[in-house]
Amino acid sequence: MKITSYQQNLLSDTERLMAFYEAIHEKSKGIIYDLGTGSGVLSSWAAPLSLFVYAVEKDPFTAQIAQKNLSSFNNVSIMVKDAKTISFPEKADLIICEMMDTALIDEDQVPVINAVRKYLKKDGNVIPCGVFNGLEALDIDIAHTCYHEGEVPHHKLMSKLIIYDKIDFKKRINPEIDYSIIVPINNEGKVSGIKITTFTLLTPNFICGPTPMLNPPLLVPTNKLNVEKGDKIILKLKYSMGGGLDTLRASIETFS
Repeated sequence: MKITSYQQNLLSDTERLMAFYEAIHEKSKGIIYDLGTGSGVLSSWAAPLSLFVYAVEKDPFTAQIAQKNLSSFNNVSIMVKDAKTISFPEKADLIICEMMDTALIDEDQVPVINAVRKYLKKDGNVIPCGVFNGLEALDIDIAHTCYHEGEVPHHKLMSKLIIYDKIDFKKRINPEIDYSIIVPINNEGKVSGIKITTFTLLTPNFICGPTPMLNPPLLVPTNKLNVEKGDKIILKLKYSMGGGLDTLRASIETFS
């Protein structure tokens, strides 16, 4: 299989791959869209189980790689177009779209799904079908938003995990997030940031936590507050799904 170095990283994440493999084998049938097909690996799993696969890739170079990798399938068509503006000749039984990022901020998953959902049959499915977003208060010393890799950067948890958002990809999604969230504190010390964790629903009964290449936790600095165990703080959280990390804003204040 021909791949780029970035695609090599994606394909090296076996936990991510196995999650999508199981979901595709469970849900594939009829007409399938694979949006952002990349190397074409997800289409290659769907094709033997479907009538036809429309594999969409907006980057011409990447589309050429997918074309070579999928050349043995007579029921796959590569469409070199932007999935947000594409028109399909027939409706889908299944939409596969892996443009995921933590909290759906820095990739096009939400804009693409919002644009293409009108082509999904009433009884159709989406892989992934949704996400849960959670957050924890942290004592952490960082100047900029970054992804959490292993134990770096070091931080201390100051609260339990709170699920603050649940998103169903079959329903219209407002990409603009503007929440005020009450966070109970369970440690004494200082709060100076948050960790956002996204849990991916591949199917309604199959959830996948973060993996190295699927929604690694996001560490976000805030202003600093000294806290006691049992205190509550208010987190003000704003971002645009698909708008990029520059849209992310987080601040905290004492709950009174």
